Amino acid sequence: MKDALRRRLVPVGALALLLLAGAWLWHELRPSGFGENIASGNGRIEATEVDVATKLGGRIASIDVSEGAFVTSGQVLGRMDTQVLEAELAQARAQLRQAENGRLTAQAQVGLRESEKATAEAVVQQRRAELDAAEKRYARTRILVERQAVSRQTLDDDLAARESARAALSAARAQVSSAEAGIAAARSQVIEAESAIEAAQAGVARLQAEIDDSLLKATRSGRVQYRIAEPGEVLGAGGKVLNLVDLTDVYMTFFLPERQAGRVALGTEVRLVLDAVPQYVIPARVSYVASVAQFTPKTVETESEREKLMFRVRARIAPELLERHLEQVKTGVPGMAYLRLDERTPWPEQLEIRLP
Repeated sequence: MKDALRRRLVPVGALALLLLAGAWLWHELRPSGFGENIASGNGRIEATEVDVATKLGGRIASIDVSEGAFVTSGQVLGRMDTQVLEAELAQARAQLRQAENGRLTAQAQVGLRESEKATAEAVVQQRRAELDAAEKRYARTRILVERQAVSRQTLDDDLAARESARAALSAARAQVSSAEAGIAAARSQVIEAESAIEAAQAGVARLQAEIDDSLLKATRSGRVQYRIAEPGEVLGAGGKVLNLVDLTDVYMTFFLPERQAGRVALGTEVRLVLDAVPQYVIPARVSYVASVAQFTPKTVETESEREKLMFRVRARIAPELLERHLEQVKTGVPGMAYLRLDERTPWPEQLEIRLP
């Protein structure tokens, strides 16, 4: 009885194997339905993701958006606690005012030293005139002494007066030099004060920038995908708060065999059909074709093995089209991508563009 059962099961098993083999061959060799010049690949709708993170460590004061909300570029999404930064900014502004006052004082010193120099130069002119008069008097007295018209004592007195005037002129000139040195020192203090002002201004600007960065803003328009943190949490520098999906940068990634990928150029028109809405056909353009195969068998010996060389292709949907349908854009939706390997091949009627 067992032998009879075994004899009946053998043909059934063989038939099942033949059916499986036939199904596999049909699956592998079946036509795409659109001809050999229409390539296709399956993939999922993806979008560029952006993390909104803290620049500096601190406590989250508030988060102003919820998951799923649409946001625009530059919109404030949340705030960090800035009490410490505000106090440091007030201190930096006080230091800036102090530096500005220091510059005014230094500039006043420059004016004072310049006034002293002007006075010293006037004294030099006076002493030069006195020296000139003393020299002329001494010259006349010497002539009179030679003629024995005046006494020798008068000549000595005029000589002493001339030397005294010469010394007074030298002293006046020294005063001018001293005033010039004072001016240089005062101007140096002005430069030092201006440097202090620049440093204080830089400190104020830095703290103001940090306070501005404490406003968590959207860098691009999109949808809030996740709230990673909540108000009251303390995060370190670079701590993630929100995750955004840029709905103006949406694409589908799919794979093509080597023979087809080699005929695809950047900018090639693509038609996308999504499983969720198969009644629509969405236009796109090839924005990326991998230059290296994504996966390769261990040994490449036969033509069928070489077909396993698959290249990643990305089809990007036009941003202006996405902006008109932002409410309908969803990521993660599976679908098919079709593209023409020969631009002369017309699109089949089933792949004509149909939009909501």
